[in-house]
Amino acid sequence: MPFDAQTYRNLAYLLLAFPLGIAYFTVVTTGLSTGLGLLVTFAGVPIVLATLVVTLGISSFERRLADHLLDVEVDGDDGGIELAFGSVEEAIGTTKRVLTAPAAWTGLLLVGLKFVYGVVAFTALVTAFAVSATLLAAPALYDAPGVTYTFGPYVVDTLGKAVAGGGLGVLLVLVSLHVTNGVARFGGFLTDALLGGAARSAEAADA
Repeated sequence: MPFDAQTYRNLAYLLLAFPLGIAYFTVVTTGLSTGLGLLVTFAGVPIVLATLVVTLGISSFERRLADHLLDVEVDGDDGGIELAFGSVEEAIGTTKRVLTAPAAWTGLLLVGLKFVYGVVAFTALVTAFAVSATLLAAPALYDAPGVTYTFGPYVVDTLGKAVAGGGLGVLLVLVSLHVTNGVARFGGFLTDALLGGAARSAEAADA
């Protein structure tokens, strides 16, 4: 597993989930809150519409990200919708297409879940690998001058304890990689369930 390229693509996916989740959530919530607050003046309509278009772009990007990093092919198109505002009729048609696009609404749900997923995944990754690094470094640092090497309530002050800590660190790395793969697969499942599921539902309705 440490030598499996897919494991490192999974790691990349999880590390990207944190900044992407924050960016998605910030942009979409700002757009929706501003647009909905201005709906009474009708100035909010284009803001809400633009936010939904951004959400469609997010859905398209998440499809491709799952495909390239997780090797998960999400059903459905890439969320692309023809945008035309040259006339009143074209603007109305574009608005209808955006509002009736399943990916626009499932994308909103994905944005919220991606935020939570990214925070949880990043916290778990940092914690697991920080603890692993601490244990792996024990044999080299436990007797360094002026250093008191501790792990929780335990003081590592002998070579035997340091080697045991290093072995535990190796084990923890392997376990963390297994967990990482599982969490990444769940992320792919979530993306497919929301975006691919919406596409499958739309196809079934059209059949």
